[in-house]
Amino acid sequence: MATNSRRTYGFLFYWLYPAHMPLLLKGITHYADIPEVTTPLLKFMAELVLNKTQRLNFEYSSPNGILLFREVSKLIVAYGSRILTLPNKADMYTSKYKGISICLLILTRAMSGSFVNFGIFELYGDRALVDALDITVKMILSIPLADIFAFRKVAAAYFAFLDSLFSNHLSFVLSLDKTTFMHVVGTLESGLKDSSEKISSQSAYAIDNLATFYFTHVTVGESVNSLAAHNVAGLTSDCAELFSRILKTLFEVVIFEDRGNQWTLSRAILSMMLISEEMFTNVKAQILSSYPPDQHQRLSLCFDKLMTDVSLSLDGKNRDKFTQNLTRFNPLAPYEKVK
Repeated sequence: MATNSRRTYGFLFYWLYPAHMPLLLKGITHYADIPEVTTPLLKFMAELVLNKTQRLNFEYSSPNGILLFREVSKLIVAYGSRILTLPNKADMYTSKYKGISICLLILTRAMSGSFVNFGIFELYGDRALVDALDITVKMILSIPLADIFAFRKVAAAYFAFLDSLFSNHLSFVLSLDKTTFMHVVGTLESGLKDSSEKISSQSAYAIDNLATFYFTHVTVGESVNSLAAHNVAGLTSDCAELFSRILKTLFEVVIFEDRGNQWTLSRAILSMMLISEEMFTNVKAQILSSYPPDQHQRLSLCFDKLMTDVSLSLDGKNRDKFTQNLTRFNPLAPYEKVK
């Protein structure tokens, strides 16, 4: 799209809105089962919300960002509500997954594009954001985890979306029911182990945002006085085994794999460790149990050194110190884990 400046983008936007936007919605509505129609329309919207070269920086008093996202929401809701009712076909990627992945891309770009104040929607009771996120969650739940990883473009869109969602709209994540929450967070554990460092990092970022929120509002918070804080406290308690498994996975990735994203992983590890000392103690015991008994003392010392000069805080300086300690964390040397 040859609109790389605010000026040229403005010309296009005012030509499209409001006169021609309904055409996109009608195309999605009437031809939802024809990917040859829906895919180009969705790709067009994905390009339209891409804030490259700050071309979507509307005037401070302009409602254009809100108006644009409302159109995004209508399009995603229309597509999602129809694609979910269609029967499965042999070529699932072309018939469903590709369109869903583009919807994820659209929302990711919209949420991270900084061209709309999403607080306005909640303030005025506008359901544009909630409706878009609701149908998007239903769409991602319709894709088996094995298929997400099998189709790499789907995986890339999926984990980029979760990274943005946990970063920008964590309160929505915390409003999900327990089953959905466990499924979504459980996929982050799988993402940590993915061969793609980008997906692994995005999963770690999402986990760090979740754990940091818990630490800030529950662990060191004076009282759980917000709905989101109450929700995260309840979900973390109900899903204690899942969180313990995630922390164990984080350590295993650091110990057994040569990753270039250790900085990102270290952030998630520290925040997860600090939300529950008991959980960290249990995970450490699980890892130690996989080694010969005569190595437990040495390995325990390795874990203890992780917290050298590290306080119970998640400020930047403290995180950096923990990252430095983690770079020297090498429980495999000079022994190998028992097979």
